[in-house]
Amino acid sequence: MSALVQVRGVHKVYQRGAERLDVLRGLDLDVPQGEFLALMGPSGSGKTTLLNMIGGLDKPTSGSVVVGGRDLTRASARQLAQWRARHVGFVFQFYNLLPVLTAARNVEVPLLLTRLSRAQRAKHVAAALELVGLADRANHYPSQLSGGQEQRVGIARAIVTDPTLLLCDEPTGDLDRETAGEILGLLAELNQRYEKTVIMVTHDPLAAERARRVLHVDKGVLIEAKAA
Repeated sequence: MSALVQVRGVHKVYQRGAERLDVLRGLDLDVPQGEFLALMGPSGSGKTTLLNMIGGLDKPTSGSVVVGGRDLTRASARQLAQWRARHVGFVFQFYNLLPVLTAARNVEVPLLLTRLSRAQRAKHVAAALELVGLADRANHYPSQLSGGQEQRVGIARAIVTDPTLLLCDEPTGDLDRETAGEILGLLAELNQRYEKTVIMVTHDPLAAERARRVLHVDKGVLIEAKAA
């Protein structure tokens, strides 16, 4: 069976004046459906660039990125936006919640791009908040939530559309160790119980231990692969 994510010969080059930055160097990667993969490596190694390409936020200079049979390198900006809305949930280090919206309204934002009715959207939002353990915080604003609760809202927002992929960029980087453990436990549950495919960029070895597989990226290439 073919992998859900297939990255082949991907190069990414940025030109800054006369300086050429080779961020990814002919990288290959397969991610099976239902995997929990951690990408580790030093700052500037290319791991976030790779994550963004898998999520359709960026394109390689050369090579191909195929997700679920869709070649993202051949899609237009509009097609990528539509594809992301349906297939990708993003979880970021700094939550990116809108401070003027309640937790429920923040979670609802991705659903505004769908054809669901208001009642259907409310049902999806309630289910997502219940899953992350924040059903009783639906009407609270971000300023009324702890950092861990804000990240749970971010995860609820990421999963509310039932995406194919959950892409997490340093999801515990702004949290204390205990709260980080709770968030990682939630991601593991989403992977194991709900069979979500999770790809997580992290600097934290303890966070990476929660993944099923760990890949190390350095200077734009995969230098090590091991079972977690």
